[in-house]
Amino acid sequence: MNWDDTRVLLALSRNGTLRAAARALRVDQATVGRRLAALEQALGTTLFLRTSKGYRLTRSGEVALEAAQAMEQAALALERQVQGQDERLQGLVRIACTETVAMDLMIPVMARLARRHPGLQVRLDASTRIVSLSQRETDIAIRNVKPDNPDLIARRLITWPVGLFASEGYLQRQGMPEPGTRFAGHQIVMYQPYLERPGGGTLVGESIDNGQLVAAVNSSLLVRRCVVLGMGLGELPVIPAEQAGLIRLWPERTAQPGYDLWLVTHGDLRHSARVRAVIDEITSAFENGAALAADL
Repeated sequence: MNWDDTRVLLALSRNGTLRAAARALRVDQATVGRRLAALEQALGTTLFLRTSKGYRLTRSGEVALEAAQAMEQAALALERQVQGQDERLQGLVRIACTETVAMDLMIPVMARLARRHPGLQVRLDASTRIVSLSQRETDIAIRNVKPDNPDLIARRLITWPVGLFASEGYLQRQGMPEPGTRFAGHQIVMYQPYLERPGGGTLVGESIDNGQLVAAVNSSLLVRRCVVLGMGLGELPVIPAEQAGLIRLWPERTAQPGYDLWLVTHGDLRHSARVRAVIDEITSAFENGAALAADL
């Protein structure tokens, strides 16, 4: 089997259409079609059924996919192990994190890396999508949850309490909320997934049933921006919220769980000089309290 043709099998099984597979492989659709035809001819079987909803694996295709996945894992392991022995402080290092972490924490780290290690190129993927370290989609990930994959190495960077915050302008306009009123007379900004928690929406343990939900957004960076603009009350990690000039309400209350950040990389890459340099810079910034420093 040709490895390039096998990559087409993997991409098409994961994406379902020629166009999506071509986009994932960064080739044109015609190339995907040709390679699929070549692979089916080489194996002497049909791997996919062409349906109105896309390409679906046949039974033969499912068997071929298992073999292709094993080939892929072996190739990725070889790549990681070879790169893990690289002692040069130059080249590409990829970091994946959320937009909030990127803006607050990673950009200052990248600025220091650019000065100290000009041979390094850091590529930052800031999104809520969970990328795979095992599949070599990134070299380092900053996550809110510790992974349970034994092949990954995780280090806790911070644990911040999460509190209730408002802008000065909002408090001047609406006044201070009273505990036990379930935010009657107040506007609320929520992180969208928290609305789906058992028991309904809460802020630092207080139900929002009597409040007016004015915004539900999908990142804490957006929550903070809404609160800064005086749209309503919001639940935020304490340190960045205070640095943004927001006022903490009911400081005796904190949300559970707190805000954790974990640095995660694959075990095979831990000895790569360029990956190690980036990890050391990130961990040093957090240990020294410099990750949120405005003055670089």
